[in-house]
Amino acid sequence: MPDLQNPRVAVYLDFDNIVMSWYDRVHGKNSYARDRQKIATDAADPEIAERLAAATIDVGAIIDYATSFGTLVLTRAYADWSAPVNAVYRSQLVARAVDLVQLFPAAAYAKNGADIRLAVDAVEDMFRLPDLTHVVIVAGDSDYVPLAQRCKRLGRYVVGVGVAGSTAKSLAAACDQFDSYDALPGVAAPPPGKKDVAPTRRRAKKAEADPAGALLERALRLESDKEDVEWQHASAVKSLVKRLDPSFSEKALGHKSFSEFVKAHPTVAEVDESGNIVLIRLAADRN
Repeated sequence: MPDLQNPRVAVYLDFDNIVMSWYDRVHGKNSYARDRQKIATDAADPEIAERLAAATIDVGAIIDYATSFGTLVLTRAYADWSAPVNAVYRSQLVARAVDLVQLFPAAAYAKNGADIRLAVDAVEDMFRLPDLTHVVIVAGDSDYVPLAQRCKRLGRYVVGVGVAGSTAKSLAAACDQFDSYDALPGVAAPPPGKKDVAPTRRRAKKAEADPAGALLERALRLESDKEDVEWQHASAVKSLVKRLDPSFSEKALGHKSFSEFVKAHPTVAEVDESGNIVLIRLAADRN
């Protein structure tokens, strides 16, 4: 049986599904279907390029969310990576150690190729890796309901992630936990009816200005969402920070301890050292 004291996580992304669903979320229902031909033939067209940019997926937010459940054992993303709409994400995914599974352009007889390949791989992995404790399925298609049910029967904790408005209720019900991509820390839905990429650019500039502070904030948000309490144990937050960025070291940043590192970011977090256990929480103006 999987050891829940040492959680190990497998992540499966139906990348085409998420890209299309988020495009529709940003630009309106069935927008991707209407623009599909233009996207396939000339993704560099200024109008199409702007629409794609406005509907950019935050890959880091998805991977970081999955990491909050435990150590990532494997992460796979399924798509036609030769398609321009997916190809732009390849470097980001590879940088996060995601295994890119190539699915060739679907024909009428193979429209569910991603669903079948992902499900077969997931079930095989559960038998091949008996220590897996969590399975994260990033998709919104009801075709994944049998997979979620099978994973649960095999003793795994199943987490689903899908785009609001494009996720089958039956899939959400089949999971132990289901969260909307829209609500993940770091993801901000654009204002209704607007094609504005400014929020994404502002977040990127902020992260570049203080990457350590941005990392701390994301870890606190993820831990707070998972535990549903305001104050977090500093040790738990540090463990999550290390999982999010294995290269993190408070000493390399000039701090003697993790608490000192947190205190150096008063606009991000508050520290309570009044008890035997050091507690931290997001700064009041960050909530």
